Amino acid sequence: MTTQKSTILIIDDDAEIRYSLDRVLSPDGHVILTADSGEEGVEVAEKKNPQIIFLDNRMNGMSGIETLQHLRTAAPTSLVILMTAYGTTQTAIQAMKHGAFDYVLKPFDLAKLKELVAKALKASVDSRSGESVEKRLLNKEDFEEGIVGSGEKMQQVLKKIGQVAASEATVMVTGESGTGKELVARCIHRHSHRSDGPFHAVNCGAIPENLIESELFGHEKGAFTGATDAKAGQFEICHGGTLFLDEIGDMGLPTQTKILRAIQEGEIQRVGSTKLKKVDVRLIAATHKNLESMVQENSFREDLYYRLNVVRIETPSLRERMEDLPELVDFMLVRLDKKFAIGTKEISIEAMDVLKSCNWPGNVRELENALHSASVVSKGNRILTKDLPQSLFSASRETVHLDNKLPANPSLATNLKEQTDGTAIKIEPDAEQPIFGHSSQSMNTVSQSHQNKESSPPSSISLEESFDISYAHLRANTDHNLLEEMEKEVIRRSLQECGGNQVKASALLGITRATLRKRIDSHGIRY
Repeated sequence: MTTQKSTILIIDDDAEIRYSLDRVLSPDGHVILTADSGEEGVEVAEKKNPQIIFLDNRMNGMSGIETLQHLRTAAPTSLVILMTAYGTTQTAIQAMKHGAFDYVLKPFDLAKLKELVAKALKASVDSRSGESVEKRLLNKEDFEEGIVGSGEKMQQVLKKIGQVAASEATVMVTGESGTGKELVARCIHRHSHRSDGPFHAVNCGAIPENLIESELFGHEKGAFTGATDAKAGQFEICHGGTLFLDEIGDMGLPTQTKILRAIQEGEIQRVGSTKLKKVDVRLIAATHKNLESMVQENSFREDLYYRLNVVRIETPSLRERMEDLPELVDFMLVRLDKKFAIGTKEISIEAMDVLKSCNWPGNVRELENALHSASVVSKGNRILTKDLPQSLFSASRETVHLDNKLPANPSLATNLKEQTDGTAIKIEPDAEQPIFGHSSQSMNTVSQSHQNKESSPPSSISLEESFDISYAHLRANTDHNLLEEMEKEVIRRSLQECGGNQVKASALLGITRATLRKRIDSHGIRY
């Protein structure tokens, strides 16, 4: 039985149903209101503003769905539970589509009915006053610009944009996927003297290698099978404007050669043509790959790299600029409402706290998808904690066991379970011992403990012994490249510990940032 009291409105043309619900719910202290038609129910709801409304789907006069639509205006904060004797797919879809909190089948299961009321009451409290609203931070200029962030990281990006916008220099934009590299390119174009000219974005990774030259440089009629007409390429189309080549690291060497000529000479050649065409295009390129490593591996032209990398702008990951999160959320909610007319324009402080606790491997793009999802399922104009995708709650709450992996930070190991009998192990770093220290007995520590099942593990182990455990587990699951696997794991965990900040991680590892980025790419590390 719920301890929360509320006003509940029952709308049903069946007097017996109204009486039955009254008898079930009123003993819990709820104030019960009734109406025998949809029209009367809307009037009562508008005057009394009940927390919960039970609404019959099939009534004489106005139907349940029609009544539900009117209730959204008359009592927007009331949570409506649709009652139906026909649990069809159509009923479920229509009920949720028009804003019902839930629906319940007749005849009622009394226990489930009370559970549903308790659930609805909690949601009602949250939606009305239980959660404070995050303060809106967005201004008109931010929305028009499209790039949001008053933190230091983004301010540095904006300064760089301002410095290069008036020039004709080629720009290389780097950063993880989803960090807004195209937005940076568009902003440069918008503030340049080419702003009246065209801006086109081409994703080089999305176009097959055999078609990318035609896409960029155009082709003549009959140049290849299917070329029934001559076609201008993106360089010609963007004459007098800006061409943004996204994921240029995915471009093959032959195309790279032609790109280099276009930059150096300002001319291109259509596929199947012998004539050169002059083009006036500013080029902005972007990639999430390590082009320096690709140059060393001869998979990217060195001369093209230097031509593109005249000015470099690195877009920070969302993990590196969490101070911008409230502004980003505000911006995205406004944009989502403008685009989809969802009506959700606010977020509670509690829900914002959940967003702040996430790691966001998909960066700003992932954040927008999460907000879009929450806006769709929200029953009001405010996103609450319950509306957020469930994946956000479990993303960074992984239970770690020694038979899986060691924690990134030794201090987090106090709750680990020993893989043989479940006894807790406390890992205490020993500053006097080297990380990969060696002793005559250390390499046998784990194997001996496995052989002797009756012996209890020590209450604490040194850092050296913890690496013995890690090595034994790694050796049992790896036939070769032990050092590579160990290095990969240490780098990944260092990045996790530093919140994805490569500068901090490289300092922790004792290597340069360039070396770290090279090894991240070579190992294919994702964090």
